[in-house]
Formats: sequence, C-alpha cells, structure tokens
Amino acid sequence: MNHLFLFLVAASEKVSPGSIGINPVKDANGAIAGLLTAVYAGAGMVCVVIIIIAGHLYTTSSGDASNLKRAKEAILGSIIGLIVIMGAFVGTQFILGRF
Repeated sequence: MNHLFLFLVAASEKVSPGSIGINPVKDANGAIAGLLTAVYAGAGMVCVVIIIIAGHLYTTSSGDASNLKRAKEAILGSIIGLIVIMGAFVGTQFILGRF
C-alpha cells in the first residue's frame, strides 16, 4: 500500500521534457519542416506499397480485363500521387527556406 502512495506522489510531479530526452522546440520552421517531411515520407511509402500491390494484381490477373484495368489505374494514381508529394515537398522546402 505504501508503494502505491509513493508511485502516485512521484507520478503527480511535473516532468520537464529535457529530463526525458525531448528537446524543446526553438525553431518553428525546423519543427514544421520535420513534421511535413515525416508526412511526405509516409505518403510516399503508401504510394510505393500501392504500386507493389497493383503490380502483383497486374501479374496475377491472368488476362482478366477488370483486374488489368484496376491495376493500371492504381499504378497511374500512385505515380501521380508521388509526383504531387514530391512537388509539395519541393514547395515546402522552398517556402520554409525563405523565412
């Protein structure tokens, strides 16, 4: 019972971010750039996974017209998505580089 009380007292104390290894944000542009870079990387990975899945669907379609069309549309959509993501990344870096 005494251990529970000590745990609750210790848990109620304030913890500074620096004491647990989190550096405080000092540069807003750096924080935004880091966050957006992670979002762009995640979106790019999703596009690559969709291309891989669509490629598998394309190769295993056995000439079925509907599966071929579906796979081609998925590949085209993913490539367009990658182009949009790269454009957004370049635009973000350009804008953040100006400020």
